[in-house]
Amino acid sequence: MKELRKKTIEKEKDKGKKIVAAFPIHYPRELLRAFGYHPVEVWGPPGFEREESFKHFQSYTCDIVMRGFCFILKRKEVDLILVPHTCDSLQGMASVMRDFVKPPVPVLTLYHPRGRKKEDVEFLEKEIKRLFEKLCEITGKNPGKEELMNSITREEKADSVFRELYEIRDDLNLTDREFYEFLRTREFLPPEEFISMAKSLPEGKRKGEGKKIIISGILPEPMEIFDLINKKGGIVVDDDLACCGRRIYQNGKSEEPFRRMAERILSAPPDPTLGSRLEERIEYLLKKMEKRKADGILIYNPKFCEPELFDFPFIKKELTNRRIKVQFIETEILREAPHQTIQRIDTFLEVL
Repeated sequence: MKELRKKTIEKEKDKGKKIVAAFPIHYPRELLRAFGYHPVEVWGPPGFEREESFKHFQSYTCDIVMRGFCFILKRKEVDLILVPHTCDSLQGMASVMRDFVKPPVPVLTLYHPRGRKKEDVEFLEKEIKRLFEKLCEITGKNPGKEELMNSITREEKADSVFRELYEIRDDLNLTDREFYEFLRTREFLPPEEFISMAKSLPEGKRKGEGKKIIISGILPEPMEIFDLINKKGGIVVDDDLACCGRRIYQNGKSEEPFRRMAERILSAPPDPTLGSRLEERIEYLLKKMEKRKADGILIYNPKFCEPELFDFPFIKKELTNRRIKVQFIETEILREAPHQTIQRIDTFLEVL
């Protein structure tokens, strides 16, 4: 996946596109593309050194921020940095970049509402308009309604394919790791390429069998953990991952582009970074467990992820009361899974 990401960046730059380093989780890809930018997401990356971060952040700051901050300062191919207000740590990183470090490219922000009410859609719509105006100022471009709607349509088509892949998972001849590595190409592939590659995925019976688990949390790094789960007798039948399942967006309804972009983002499944109520998250997880006939749920997180840590005790209590097995693993974003993580995955699958 790393090599494909690199080739994609080179190809898009050859086309005259500018590269946006987009931090997690929710942001309007379609808006960036309408201005001639190509978004490439930054989720760490795994194992990247983080020494520079200790000069600016507390040692208990989330690993995505610590490693992503160091990584992005070394990327010469980046033309713009976008930091959504996913959490306080990312908001803090944006402030450090804009007020102290001041990289040689613009650093833009996007603030999310903490709810799904009509007022929340209106707030996000205004935020997207604010981002639009900043991009107009930076690029000198001013995409019209038709251009914006065309860009939205491209993303909606790719999101429709993304959703469908979850429904046909058992009919794809892929291991769990292969399946999720492909889903995560949505982080950097243009929508048309993602759709084209999805159509070429091998059909047939899914690879692997065993205890059925749902994986939740932020991101499954290293991706080796899927191999470990399969090796220990488990299969991943669904997810509630921030980088995957929580970005199953529905098509917007409005004919006004800024409202439609806001509707799309707020159509995502329950997510603590969007202020979803605990009851909604728990009900959503229970429905997934029932639909997939899962035997347990693995919650896998980078260290110090506050939104997840706030919710976890309540989720575990409710699921445990319903006799659902829950395993929580907190780890650093590394290139290889540490022995402790391997051992805890092993123990969890044995209990199932």
